Amino acid sequence: MSSVKPFFEPRGVAIIGASDRPDKLSHGILKNMLQYGYAGGIYPVNPKNSEILGKPCYADILSVPDPVDLAVIILPASAIPAVLDDCGKKGIKAVTVISGGFKEVGEAGKQLEAQILEITKKFNMRMIGPNCVGTFNLVTGMNTTFIKGLPARGGIGFVSQSGAVCGGIVDHVLGKGVGFSHFLSLGNEADVTETDMMEYLADDADTTVIAIYAEGIRDGRRFIDTAKKITAKKPILILKAGRSEEGARAVSSHTGSLAGSHAAYQAAFKQSGVIEVTNATDLLNAAMALDWLKLPKGSRTAIITNAGGPAALASDSLAENDIQLASISAETQARLREKLNPAAQVSNPIDMLGGATELEYGHALESVLMDEGVDMVLAVLVPQALVDPVKVAQSFVEAAKKSDKPVLACMMGSYSVQEARDLLHRNHLPMTDYPEQTGVIFGALRQYSEIRQLHEITNRFAVKKDHAQADNIFRSSSAKVWGEHVTRPLLDAYGVSLVEGELAADLSAAQKAAASLGYPVVVKVASQDVLHKSDFGAIAVNIGNDKEMESAYQRILGNVKKHAPNAAIEGVLVEKMAPKGLEVIIGMKRDPGFGPLMMFGMGGVFVELFKDVVFRVAPLTYADAQEMVADTKAYKLLSGWRGSQESDIEAIIENILRLSELATDFPQIQEIEINPLLVLPKGQGALALDCRMILV
Repeated sequence: MSSVKPFFEPRGVAIIGASDRPDKLSHGILKNMLQYGYAGGIYPVNPKNSEILGKPCYADILSVPDPVDLAVIILPASAIPAVLDDCGKKGIKAVTVISGGFKEVGEAGKQLEAQILEITKKFNMRMIGPNCVGTFNLVTGMNTTFIKGLPARGGIGFVSQSGAVCGGIVDHVLGKGVGFSHFLSLGNEADVTETDMMEYLADDADTTVIAIYAEGIRDGRRFIDTAKKITAKKPILILKAGRSEEGARAVSSHTGSLAGSHAAYQAAFKQSGVIEVTNATDLLNAAMALDWLKLPKGSRTAIITNAGGPAALASDSLAENDIQLASISAETQARLREKLNPAAQVSNPIDMLGGATELEYGHALESVLMDEGVDMVLAVLVPQALVDPVKVAQSFVEAAKKSDKPVLACMMGSYSVQEARDLLHRNHLPMTDYPEQTGVIFGALRQYSEIRQLHEITNRFAVKKDHAQADNIFRSSSAKVWGEHVTRPLLDAYGVSLVEGELAADLSAAQKAAASLGYPVVVKVASQDVLHKSDFGAIAVNIGNDKEMESAYQRILGNVKKHAPNAAIEGVLVEKMAPKGLEVIIGMKRDPGFGPLMMFGMGGVFVELFKDVVFRVAPLTYADAQEMVADTKAYKLLSGWRGSQESDIEAIIENILRLSELATDFPQIQEIEINPLLVLPKGQGALALDCRMILV
């Protein structure tokens, strides 16, 4: 049995701190437990009462009759450790701590939270919360929340770290027919996390789509591994708060979550097949569509409408979400003309004009659904005085039933389309209010269709590495910041392709190194205190002979002493002049939540100017690295932009995988960067021209 199952299917539930006062949250919890059909035992616990709402009240948890698997606690924070200890002695398997006053309020609360977590571990109990609003299983009627209202039953399993968001969603969907299997509020996630809930909902037969509101993810690696398995059979949607710096600060003050960089979250979601949305409306709309509609075979979408403006807005929304307008075949256009107004536009969007009736809508929808060049259809209605929205909605339902292609309705308005929405949602045909919302919905359907179709590309490249040599290199230095001359040997141990070079302690050694490598060469200062060499004038290129070497050597050392007089100089690094190629960047920064966050993008001085970078969480598969390269604008240049020579993309992928392996093997690496990696023409490889590293 899953360790979290007692939260949703307990034989008995104790409400510790239950009150007979209607203005108390604990009274609302007990009332909810009694009114939605839960069939197990319900036991209010409060030494001041003999009964509450017709139920016998018990002085303490030890007095409650068996069986009881779940305790819901709503007491002052300071009282909870002793109560949890009694729950453990009673043999309770799961506890939900509604009360706040823990890590979200500061250091003292953080210590108290650690204390109660230790108690739950001692008795092998699972805990939801603290600082949450409880959970609601709409299938069994088991409702430990104080949220008012009963949403429709359906396939959406909703997980939220915020109780307020959970309550707001419930109130928003009341009466709209959007169906849920569970509402799960997690609060501070001291024990049970969103990943635990994902695992439970993945195996829950009543849940078809998992929707999550998250403020932080505690175990990033486990989240990725778990989500990868789940998204093979069920879609996961996520709304991540704290994308901006301001939002991240709000998250920290709200639940005490450690908000990692949003780039890490985006990379994790991409790799694991999780679909990210940016607001609560999109989360609900996309979840509704994924619950009710079949997946499309492609992204070609037709719009039928009675107004041009909404169709234009919808077209923009579709384009922003990588959904293309379908080309309507000549046969379909001819069929449309048979019953539509002669002035109607029968290309895409199909504008039937303002007086379009339900018969015209039905004919148009059936016709475009039959078109083999159409994968999805958006049906838009702006209410008119002579048109009945309910009859139009019925025409949508009848036409949609004849096809397995997704159909989305957009009825602009509110008051006059309420009955139409009820009809559509009873028949599991999703409706949205505004055309601007449609692109995200179709985008989610397309994304999940692609996720289901995607087969993992075999890791065709195994990293050959000398782990022992790398370990010896780390042991040889206690420095926290490593420049190029000390980072190069580490990269070499992992097979990263380096431009030929030698470290020279003085001018004579530099001239000998240049002669050995063959002029022309590049000369760079070798100093742990000078990482950005060009800023200090500490690099010279295209040095052609010994005399030029002497001049460059003196100039470089003079510039460093001028700009950084206390810099420790170990000599110069002499490297062979590299051939022509394109410059890219490969790097890693360790994220507090997800671990090694790999980066790829346009390199050299352009990385900060264009910010054309993509992130993924290591360790990477071949497919991850391949996708990183393909997701950048630089990919067009690398692929041979406008007749230019194609670059060695395979060499980039291999070097990304080598750096990923190095970052995974040595957690003391906080940051490492190859910038630039010079990419040569296809088949000729790539060369690391500069690198640096920072250790924890």
